[in-house]
Amino acid sequence: MFSSRRAFLQTTGCGFGYLAWQAMAQSQAALANPLAIKKPHHQPKAKRVIFLFMQGGVSHVDSYDYKPRLFKDDGKIIEVADSRSIAKTGKGALQRVMKPLWNFKQHGESGRWASNLFPHINQHVDDLCFLHGMHTEGVAHGPATLFMHTGTTSNIRPSMGSWVMYGLGAENENLPGFMTISPSLGNGGPRNYGNAFLPAVFQGTPVGRSGMPAKESTIKNITNAIWTPEQQRKQFGLLSALNAEQAAHAMPGDTDIDAVIRSYELAWRMQNNAPGAMDISGESEATLKLYGINEKPTDNFGRQCLMARRMAEQGVRYIQVNYGDNSNNPAWDQHSNLPKHGDHAAAVDKPIAGLLYDLKQRGLLEDTIVWWGGEFGRTPYAEKNGTGRDHNPLGFTVWVAGGGFKPGFAHGVTDDIGHMAVDDKVHMHDLHATILHQLGLDHEKLTFRHAGRDFRLTDVHGHVVKEVIA
Repeated sequence: MFSSRRAFLQTTGCGFGYLAWQAMAQSQAALANPLAIKKPHHQPKAKRVIFLFMQGGVSHVDSYDYKPRLFKDDGKIIEVADSRSIAKTGKGALQRVMKPLWNFKQHGESGRWASNLFPHINQHVDDLCFLHGMHTEGVAHGPATLFMHTGTTSNIRPSMGSWVMYGLGAENENLPGFMTISPSLGNGGPRNYGNAFLPAVFQGTPVGRSGMPAKESTIKNITNAIWTPEQQRKQFGLLSALNAEQAAHAMPGDTDIDAVIRSYELAWRMQNNAPGAMDISGESEATLKLYGINEKPTDNFGRQCLMARRMAEQGVRYIQVNYGDNSNNPAWDQHSNLPKHGDHAAAVDKPIAGLLYDLKQRGLLEDTIVWWGGEFGRTPYAEKNGTGRDHNPLGFTVWVAGGGFKPGFAHGVTDDIGHMAVDDKVHMHDLHATILHQLGLDHEKLTFRHAGRDFRLTDVHGHVVKEVIA
């Protein structure tokens, strides 16, 4: 006697019956919606993330990590044996201490120290939670950027946005749940918003690309100006029938066909939703001014930030806003001519402050995590005794706001020149774990079986930084 239909099919006809049954089951499973809202592991404090990626690495010692000794010892020669120096010379090196180019003072009721590099954001320090003891993997942009997005410096792993979608599903079935605005083609490129071995439906959707004006950043070919709605419905019906036939003969475990089917279905629904979600023409003059739109130099990034707010309102789960370019030395990467930081700050400062204010006054900040930062920081010494700073993955600052994080709070300390994190250190794995926690996801339980092992965003590392949670 056979205990089940599965046992019968496995042991008769050389098992071919079981293979056929498995293929049918796979096709039926593909009909289930993998993007449906899923129950979190625990009660979440946030619903979504807006990640403001400052590509290239903002100098923390010139912005948010106040170190009086840098002013005192400016020009002094010290020996440095950090990973960057060793990677370049094989040993430690003598370096010249370089003071911040911007003056610091305390801001807000919380008295947080910040330089005048970001004067508009400084008006919101009481909403920000600073992590001054950050450290990460990778001394070059490519590995460090990939690590920031995927938790690995070299392997092909799912991006954080894809993990969030896999864990929580999409809030709005008419829009992609993971969108990245103006992503760079370099330093990880599409892998920074890719799904890797997760089902293909969880990959991010790029809107424009780095170097393209934000006015032109949209999802291409979202509307059809040639065919009538009736003709488009007939075309979609035919495609759906052909895709269903293809899916019925798909190999077990093949998610690509299902992803294609769902992309067509989503594209069909997006025709009436996506253009409006990204169209800022209906915003008031006051709102445009708040973000610095139609002003120089803030127009471009202001449009990106306003699109992010509109996406958040429409239920997009994970939104990345990229400030960078496609060069090998991206945006904030001032190995020389550190004053260039001022130009970049002028382009993003007012739009970011506007986004924080807009989210708060609309009641969105309390369940939206705004995450600001680059892939690493910069050294407190002048590179090659020049006018810029080198990469520094050993100690730097990021800030988060909203989403249940403590406002007006600072956590972690670097040494007295801002070189290395020394107390209350937070690794990038820890930051990933903490953001997932605020979204209701346990980073140790958010796993996916691939190639014989369970993978997760934080690999076998990471812990939730409870000290920064309100």
